[in-house]
Amino acid sequence: MLFPAPLVSGRLVKRYKRFLADVVLDDTGEEITAHCANPGSMLGLNAPGSRVWLSRSDNPARKLKFSWELVEADGALVGINTAHPNGLVEEALQAGRIEALSDFASLKREVKYGRNSRIDILLTGEEGAKTYVEVKNVHLMREGGLAEFPDSVTARGAKHLVEMGDMVAEGHRAAMVYLVQRPDCDVLKLARDIDPAYGEAFDAARKRGVEIHAIGCSISPAEIIADRIVRIDEG
Repeated sequence: MLFPAPLVSGRLVKRYKRFLADVVLDDTGEEITAHCANPGSMLGLNAPGSRVWLSRSDNPARKLKFSWELVEADGALVGINTAHPNGLVEEALQAGRIEALSDFASLKREVKYGRNSRIDILLTGEEGAKTYVEVKNVHLMREGGLAEFPDSVTARGAKHLVEMGDMVAEGHRAAMVYLVQRPDCDVLKLARDIDPAYGEAFDAARKRGVEIHAIGCSISPAEIIADRIVRIDEG
C-alpha cells in the first residue's frame, strides 16, 4: 500500500478521546489536531513526544485534515491506522503471500454473514467453496520480537471468533488473519492477561476448526507492505 502523498512528520503532544491526537508539525512548528483511526488502547504507542507521521487530506468537507498513520516506537515504525489492515491483507492474498489461503478464484470485501455481521474478506474457489477471512490489526509489543493481541478488551473480537466457528460448522473454511503492523516482531501471541475472555473464545474457535494465520509488515513513510509470515504461539 503506497501512501497517496508524502507523510508529514511531527511530535505527539497527546492522544485523547480515543480518536483525537494533538501533534506539533516538524516543518512549521504548528500544533494541529489529527484524527486517530484506532479504537484500541495503543498501549506503548502514544507516549507524548513520540515521533509520528500523518497523512493530509485535501477534502474540504473534512473537519480534521490530518490522519495519524505511523509512530516510531522501540526503534521501529509502527502502523496505527486500523482503516488499512483489510486492504493490506487483500494485497497480500492477491500476491499469494499467505500460501494457505492462496487457492481462490474471487475475493470480495465486507460481505454480510452470521448474525448481522460482515466478514472482512470472502474468498470463493473455482467450484464455489467459500473461505471466510476475518482480519485483526496487531501493534502491541511488550517483549522484544513478540507481537500481542489484543491491546484492550474486545467483546466484538470474541463475537467474531464465535461466528467464524459457526461458518466452519456449516461446512465452510474460516480463517483469522492477524496483521502485525510493525517490522520488529516475528512471533504473535495472545495477550490473555489483557482479555481472558478473548483467549477463551480463541481456544474454542480453534477447536471448532477456525484457521489462524499472521502476517507482518515492512513499513516506511512511503508505504506499508504485508510481506512475511509471522509464527503464532498459541500459549
